[in-house]
Amino acid sequence: MSENSSSPSSHQEPEQPSDLRAAVAARGRRRRNGAIAAVVSLLAAAGIVAGVVAAVNGSGSSAEAAAGGSADTGAAPAQRYSLNLAVAEDTQFQDAIKEVAAEKGLDVTWTNVDDWVLPNTELVAGTVDGNAFQHVLYLSAFNRENGADITPVFSTVIVQWGIFSSTLDDVASIPDGGRIAIPDDPSNGGRALGILDAAGLITVDDAAGVFPTTEDITANPKGLQFVEVPARNIPQNFDDPSLSAVVVGTSYFDPSQGVTADDALYLDDSLAQKNLPYVNVVATTADKADDPAWEVLQEAYADPRVAEALEAENFGTTVLVDVPVQQLRDTLADLEAQGAAA
Repeated sequence: MSENSSSPSSHQEPEQPSDLRAAVAARGRRRRNGAIAAVVSLLAAAGIVAGVVAAVNGSGSSAEAAAGGSADTGAAPAQRYSLNLAVAEDTQFQDAIKEVAAEKGLDVTWTNVDDWVLPNTELVAGTVDGNAFQHVLYLSAFNRENGADITPVFSTVIVQWGIFSSTLDDVASIPDGGRIAIPDDPSNGGRALGILDAAGLITVDDAAGVFPTTEDITANPKGLQFVEVPARNIPQNFDDPSLSAVVVGTSYFDPSQGVTADDALYLDDSLAQKNLPYVNVVATTADKADDPAWEVLQEAYADPRVAEALEAENFGTTVLVDVPVQQLRDTLADLEAQGAAA
């Protein structure tokens, strides 16, 4: 959530150079270099035990008191932080992040809210320090519609999306007048329409920008009908006999459904440059963005054990990406401007 593998019947767009591919490659290099550095550091610091102390005030994360360093080593005390992060589901991936972060001096509490609006409203209200559930395009729509100042602190993953059907084997088999389930929120609904366009089923007006709706469809030769459903609920409608297909992220399916990337009628190239707005982020309010706890959390996300947990949970349909934070923020500002203009 390999990332771009698909069944022989899946239609693929031509691969093109992109910042996302570069971000994945860079993350891999940093992971290997980090592992080497860790070994060197352990050898150099053998026998030394660092202590931890309390102390971080304000801004969102709190430090908790702990014992100081060993008297015989004279090691300088280190700070311990804590973060309460809103998410929209509980996963083993999050468990791995929590475990690794704790080793690095950060105590993470995941607050699961069964909604895609509450993680942002709770953050704005100050009941959590940040959240980890949304991509940049979704965040841009929330900020614009609510006058909020939520900002990315680092990138996390990008989810692979595709067209899936419980009854059909390829895109060409979708019948005239077929009903297609797409997400009901503007950012993910627009992504679904773009995928249907790329698969050759419809044509979407380029002038619609990043938030196209069904009204922006300029050609629909099969006369397809679109059923708007909350994105999280689309997998539950996968077996609905009234639907010809659904458009959703591969990782959204419950493992018990046995639906994988290989089952896609069409599999989007999630690392294409056009998908930069769909990079997921850890986000917080602007006044908390400089808290040093975020750096520790970012280090935890970069740990190889976290990558292994993600792979075990999503079988390659979601990948960790490391996009520079300034690029994320510039993309967010551009998307907010595009949304306002539309």
